[in-house]
Amino acid sequence: MSKKSYDHLFKIILIGDSSVGKSSIIFRYVDDLFHDSYVSTIGVDFKTKTINVNDNLLKLQIWDTAGQERFHSITYSYYRSAQAIVLVYDVTNANSFENISKWLRNVDEYAGEEKLKIIVGNKCDAEDLRAIPFEHGEKLAKKNNIEFIETSAKSNVNIDKLFRNLSKVLLEKGTKLTPDGNNSFKNYTGEADYSIKSLMSYTQSSVNSLKSGCC
Repeated sequence: MSKKSYDHLFKIILIGDSSVGKSSIIFRYVDDLFHDSYVSTIGVDFKTKTINVNDNLLKLQIWDTAGQERFHSITYSYYRSAQAIVLVYDVTNANSFENISKWLRNVDEYAGEEKLKIIVGNKCDAEDLRAIPFEHGEKLAKKNNIEFIETSAKSNVNIDKLFRNLSKVLLEKGTKLTPDGNNSFKNYTGEADYSIKSLMSYTQSSVNSLKSGCC
């Protein structure tokens, strides 16, 4: 029997409206690539990346979901098995931000309120086109007792930080539970008292100098 190449497996799912940059975030993180245009995701897709966190090899299975309503019945079924859910909006698109509340309700309905969640405002380098101030995203996250960060897949701002810090929280919480036989913590669904504020501390000045649009 071949030796497993990782210590723990965590499933992270990205949800949000179409064209907010979910695929771009995943491609930037896993492959360090950015394309100006992507074909819309149909249903669900995923990529994997193995990282070292505190001497633990973590295999991240990162799921990309379609934002179009006709695929929602498919993507809902993936919520419950995920350890973390990343809700993405486009800071240049007010409708995508307004719809985050709807996405949160769907998560609570299909995955449970205790699921580890974070709101992500993507395309944060597009200051000339910004429709949603940083403070609005932060306020919405605080209202829902979850954390918030802004990212840019195009300029590679906070992409690694997002996934690495989520992984740290999942590892910290997961190690408090009894792992399954494969040591993957695949049955872990999160706890209501988690906090990633210290891990997700965000310095807005890191993107103030960025001017071009991005995904």
